[in-house]
Amino acid sequence: MRRRPGPVWLFDLDNTLHNASHAAFGHINQLMTAYIVRELGLTTAEADALRRNYWKRYGATLLGLVRHHGVKSAHFLHHTHLLPGLEARVHGHPHDFAALRRLPGRRFILTNAPAAYTARVLGVLGIAGWFDGILSIEDMHMFGDLRPKPDARMLRCTAVKLGVRPERCVLVEDTLEHQKAARRVGMKTVWMQRWARAALASGKPAAPLSAGRPSYVGRRVSKLRDLLRAP
Repeated sequence: MRRRPGPVWLFDLDNTLHNASHAAFGHINQLMTAYIVRELGLTTAEADALRRNYWKRYGATLLGLVRHHGVKSAHFLHHTHLLPGLEARVHGHPHDFAALRRLPGRRFILTNAPAAYTARVLGVLGIAGWFDGILSIEDMHMFGDLRPKPDARMLRCTAVKLGVRPERCVLVEDTLEHQKAARRVGMKTVWMQRWARAALASGKPAAPLSAGRPSYVGRRVSKLRDLLRAP
C-alpha cells in the first residue's frame, strides 16, 4: 500500500462520484421490493413499506432483512444489483475526476454497494486506478455480523485497517447519517451535494440543497474541486 503525506480520503460511490439517482437507484429500489415480495411472500405495497422502513431504521434495507428474516446478504446483493444496461446510464463529472487525481494523500472508496456493482460503475467512469483501495459492503463485517455505514464501530475499524487515526480520515458523502457517525469517531466530513436534487426526485431520503450545514459536517460542497481549496 502506498504511503503518501496528507489525509486519508474515504469516498462514497453513489451520488458522490457519479449520478446514481439517474443510473441505478430507481431500478435498485424496484429490485429490492420485488425481492421482498418473492422471498417473504408480501404484497408489493407491504414490501415497499418494509424496504423503506428498514432503510430509515438501519441505514440499509439489507440489515433489517438479515436481522429479522434470515436473508443471506450475498443472495440479496446479487439479485438486487443485476441491473441490465447499467453501463449505458452511468455518468460522473470530468471536473470532479480531474480534481480527484490532484488531491494529496491516499484515496479509498468506502461504499455500501456490493463489489460487483462497484466494479461496473468504476469501469465506466475509468477511475478505479486512482484509488489505493476499494472497501465495499462485503468488507464491512465485524465479529461475524454485517455492519455497513453508518456503523461507527466499522468506521473506527476501517481507520485501524488503513493504519491511521480516525482524525486523519476525511469521509466525502452525500448521506448525512453516515457523516454523523464518522464525526462521532473523530473523522472529518464533507457533504457532497452535486446530485442532491436528483436523489430527492428518485425517492432516496436526502436533505435538500437549501438545508443548512449540520454541526457534524465539516464542509459542504457541490463539486469535488472545492476540496482543493483551503477550508
